[in-house]
Amino acid sequence: MHELPITESIVRICCEEAEKYNVKKVNEIKIKVGELSGLVPECLQSYFDIVSKDTIIEGAKLNIIKIPVTMECTECNAKFELLKSQGNCCEVCGSTKLKIVNGNEYYIDSMEVDEDGN
Repeated sequence: MHELPITESIVRICCEEAEKYNVKKVNEIKIKVGELSGLVPECLQSYFDIVSKDTIIEGAKLNIIKIPVTMECTECNAKFELLKSQGNCCEVCGSTKLKIVNGNEYYIDSMEVDEDGN
């Protein structure tokens, strides 16, 4: 259920940016979502459709791109994408001393807009 306040923030930020740059229509909003963020793309889309109603971004396509989990080994400094099949160990040295580098985050990456309203 934490998708609702996040979606409200996305709508607010996108509307503010669109107004700031005199955008007439927002066609697409690209959002990057880490696999560990806990956000469900379908819920984001459903809330977006509701929250964006009667705003400058109503009808925009929400393009949600998943960010894979990237780990860094604190023993050998190797960075690698964490695959479910490999477990919780470094694919280079086998150490279990890992830290998450990517995969928890979510952010607005870009907006595709029409400046003239067409």
